[in-house]
Amino acid sequence: MRKYMRILVTNDDGIFAEGIYKLAKHMQSNGEVIVVAPDSERSASGHAITMHSPLTVKKVNFFNTEIEAYSVNGTPADCVKIGVEVLCKTQKPDLVISGINNGPNLGTDVIYSGTVSAAVESAILDIPSIAVSMGSYESSQFDDAAQFISSILKKMIESSSLHNIIINVNYPAKPKSEIKGVKITTLGTRRYDNAFIERKDPWGNSYYWISGTVRDIKQDVESDIAAINKNYISITPIHFDLTHFKHFEELKKWDFHI
Repeated sequence: MRKYMRILVTNDDGIFAEGIYKLAKHMQSNGEVIVVAPDSERSASGHAITMHSPLTVKKVNFFNTEIEAYSVNGTPADCVKIGVEVLCKTQKPDLVISGINNGPNLGTDVIYSGTVSAAVESAILDIPSIAVSMGSYESSQFDDAAQFISSILKKMIESSSLHNIIINVNYPAKPKSEIKGVKITTLGTRRYDNAFIERKDPWGNSYYWISGTVRDIKQDVESDIAAINKNYISITPIHFDLTHFKHFEELKKWDFHI
């Protein structure tokens, strides 16, 4: 790992969230850090990018530190795009880290996650990336997770095969003494019992708030959800190629008529 590696840090909880501050602070021991993050919370924004309105970038005082930091009035994916292609144009980052998210990004929820989508955007740009989240919303501190990410950076940078792979890390919201170890995992399945709460505006028109509770369903023993439930750190390699290769071969056998 180069002594002066450049690390771009982003998130979806907003630039003044505690998780991104702790992550950026710990990453300083590994190289130069630049923070580019949304100006407010953009949770569950997925991989949306801003096409129909301008992006505003503002340099900010980042928790009274000397870390170079910018807020963007866009999505996490926007932040990575503009961070890599504009703010770091003369020296591209060696690594993008997204987080630390206040809550888990497990299983099929990674499709909705702004945290993971920022890391996916980095991988599309052929820059190694890590998405890191706490295993529950009951996180009392983020330092242990940040220290763990710092410990795996060297392996991440030295592995040339990982440049377009996203490493999705979920860290148990437990004291370090209660964490059993690390598991390399697959994505589990998250399903919800959704509820749509109807309200009326002053003109009598309906609008809805969506909420939901996670179903307790059986998970594969190698899944990220199973690992977190047993107090293991979960590391899942994921990729933006959504091709289902098994059915790719099956569809090639079909007889199409035009």
